[in-house]
Amino acid sequence: MTSSELAVERPIEKARDASRRLDERALDQLFREARSFSYWQDRQVEESVVQELYNLLRLGPTSANTSPARFVFLRSDEAKERLVPSMPEMNQEKVRRAPLVVLIAYDLRFHEKLDRLMPYRDIKPWFTENPAFREQTARQSGTLQGAYLIMAARSLGLDCGPMLGDNEKIEAEFFPGRAWKLNFVCALGYGVREKLYPRLPRLEFSEAAVLL
Repeated sequence: MTSSELAVERPIEKARDASRRLDERALDQLFREARSFSYWQDRQVEESVVQELYNLLRLGPTSANTSPARFVFLRSDEAKERLVPSMPEMNQEKVRRAPLVVLIAYDLRFHEKLDRLMPYRDIKPWFTENPAFREQTARQSGTLQGAYLIMAARSLGLDCGPMLGDNEKIEAEFFPGRAWKLNFVCALGYGVREKLYPRLPRLEFSEAAVLL
């Protein structure tokens, strides 16, 4: 390839890289203006949106494509009331008010699906022969998928309210007979921005990061 050909290709490649950057409005929606909500508009989250949400979040990377996260979406009042006793008092009304609440869990038997998820290599022995590594993988990749859920929800115009509850009680109520472990709970819907508190401080780069 001649130098003149390289000179032509490099600006094109640079332009292509620049075009992949999200615009400022998208970054505002995903990060800068996104908040954790406790109050919600009287507006339901349609089932088609829930399906679209899952179809986006499932595409995020996990270790060896293990995809260990499991999701239980609570939309009916009856389902949410089953959750209320397992939540701390400060979060009980948040559960009742939310149009949709999702339990984000991870499956300790995720390896049983690896024949389909990782068909090119038999990696099941990594997990069947090392329970500690299996639990670590499930928890770490499952947490990643929980974060993907929040970002996918924001990208679809939803707001999120992540929170914690009593893991053992929630597992007994919603996952009996399953090897699922709760990670966290997240309310979803269309938030009431007027009831937000001021954003709390965040750490500066120098306090939380090192560039080597």
